[in-house]
Amino acid sequence: MKKGLILLSFLLTIFLTAGCGKTNNSGSLNTAMPTPVEMAGESLQQTPETENNTVYPLEITDSKGNTVKFGEEPKKVVSLSPNITEIIYALGKGDRLVGRTALCDYPEDVSNVTVVGDFYEWNFETILSLEPDVVFASSLNTEENEKKLKELGVNVVFLTQVQSFESTYEIIELIGKILNAGEEAEKVINKMKETVSAVQKAAEGKERPSVYYVVGYGEYGDYTATGETFISDMIEMAGGDNIAADTTGWVYSLEKLIEKDPDIIIGAEDAKEYFEKTSGYKDLTAVREGRVYAIDVNLLERQGPRLAEGLVKLYEIFHSESLPDSPAN
Repeated sequence: MKKGLILLSFLLTIFLTAGCGKTNNSGSLNTAMPTPVEMAGESLQQTPETENNTVYPLEITDSKGNTVKFGEEPKKVVSLSPNITEIIYALGKGDRLVGRTALCDYPEDVSNVTVVGDFYEWNFETILSLEPDVVFASSLNTEENEKKLKELGVNVVFLTQVQSFESTYEIIELIGKILNAGEEAEKVINKMKETVSAVQKAAEGKERPSVYYVVGYGEYGDYTATGETFISDMIEMAGGDNIAADTTGWVYSLEKLIEKDPDIIIGAEDAKEYFEKTSGYKDLTAVREGRVYAIDVNLLERQGPRLAEGLVKLYEIFHSESLPDSPAN
């Protein structure tokens, strides 16, 4: 798998990006975990707004503390992060998307949208040629990219992806406010909360397996979702105990993994295959007893509406049963 996807997976994990990663045995990125900037998504506009309907002009503060002003409702949108793209479609505004990254692959309709680069490297000329009213980007990106985007003279909104599971609601709410989709945002958030409530209720009182989530592995080291990530939040919410919950950053080690010897291991399909055949990993109890599970990591790493679906998947793995009448199903 492409290294860009690997790096993105790690960034989303230290979130943890959001974003759109897939694991690989050669993936690692030894940078410090960024400090989240509290998102201030409240409108500072002069005129009052009716319930769930945005009134323009609108002024917001993004995750990097930048003030962004909108004279009117944005009609042309560029998304530079897969989770943001998914949110835009979930809000019913996919028809406004004129540009996206090559990693933005969900929903299927997005394949018809112009590609402007990947998660880190963008074609700024292409972005400018699309004449967007707003460009949404991850707050995890580089200062150089941020500077170049601002130089385009278009509205750029940076959205944080390094907080708790609940911060996902803030991202959805802010995008909904900017795109005049407040009612849709409320529906999406409420549906997610219903799923969270159903999962937590079902998990209450059940035995809690110890869990290890695979982000990276192999010759370049082991990486996982530690207690500072919203993936760790999801493991706990689904009724599991993250063995790395007491760890910061996202670097782990095979030695620690062997010492903790978790009941369950979760990762992408390639991680499952690697663990089952590689010395050290294959001797873990979860591997020997067939409790290494492959999962669509985008359901856990993209900070958007599908996290609720990922939460249900975790519950089903941890407790070997389906969640009846789940709102996410």
